[in-house]
Amino acid sequence: MKSTLKYTAKAAKKDLEEALNGMDSYLRFLAESGCRGFNCSTESLQKIEAWGHKNSPCAETLEDVRMDLGDCRRCKLSEGRKNIVFGAGDPNARLVFVGEGPGYEEDQRGEPFVGAAGRLLTKIIEAMNYTREQVYICNILKCRPPDNRNPMPDEIKACSPFLRRQISSIKPDFICALGTFAAQTLLETSVPISKLKGRFHEYMGIKVLPTFHPAYLLRNPGKKRDVWEDMQKLMKALGH
Repeated sequence: MKSTLKYTAKAAKKDLEEALNGMDSYLRFLAESGCRGFNCSTESLQKIEAWGHKNSPCAETLEDVRMDLGDCRRCKLSEGRKNIVFGAGDPNARLVFVGEGPGYEEDQRGEPFVGAAGRLLTKIIEAMNYTREQVYICNILKCRPPDNRNPMPDEIKACSPFLRRQISSIKPDFICALGTFAAQTLLETSVPISKLKGRFHEYMGIKVLPTFHPAYLLRNPGKKRDVWEDMQKLMKALGH
C-alpha cells in the first residue's frame, strides 16, 4: 500500500506540473493573440473553446507557437546555438516525424534533418511515397546540444510544451518517433527503443510508432530492414 501511495503522489505531481506548463503556454498564446484577461468576452471564449480543434479559425497555428517561442532562453542550450530549429513541412500533415535534437548542420541552417541522418530520412520518406513537404519534421529539442550529446532532463522539460503545442496545432493522424529520446519523451517511459519499436502507442490520442533514429542506421546499416518493416506498418495504417 505504501509503494502504491508513493507512486500515486509522484504521478499526481507530474500531472500537475504538465498541466501548469500547458496552462502557461496557452496563456502566452492568448496574450499574443490580443486577449487581456479572462473577461468572458466572445473573443476569449472562442479562443478557449478552439483549443484542440484543428479547423477552427481561432485555433493556435504553428506561427503562433513559433512566435511564443521567440528568441528562446528557457534553458542553457540557448548559450551555444546558432539557430533555433523549430520544424518544417506541411502544417496540416497526417504524419509527423519527431527526432531528438538538431545537429551541426541543422544548427547552421535552422532546419531539421538536413545532415547525413536527414538525407537518409528523406530517402525513407520518399520510399513511403511522400515528400518532405507532405509531412512535418521536428525534434524534441529546438537547440543543438553541445557536441551532439544526449538531451538533459531540464532541456526536455523546457522544450516539451512547445512540441506538444506543435502537435496539437497540426493534429496529425500518426507520429513516427525517431530514436530513444523521442519515443521515451512522447510516451513518458524509460523502456528501451528496442522494445517500443514496431508497434503503435498513443500520445494525445494520436497513434505513435517508434523506430530507430536515422543516425543510428548510419552506424548500424544492418538495422535498416527493421526500420523499413516499421515504415510498412505505418504505410498500411496510412492507407498506402
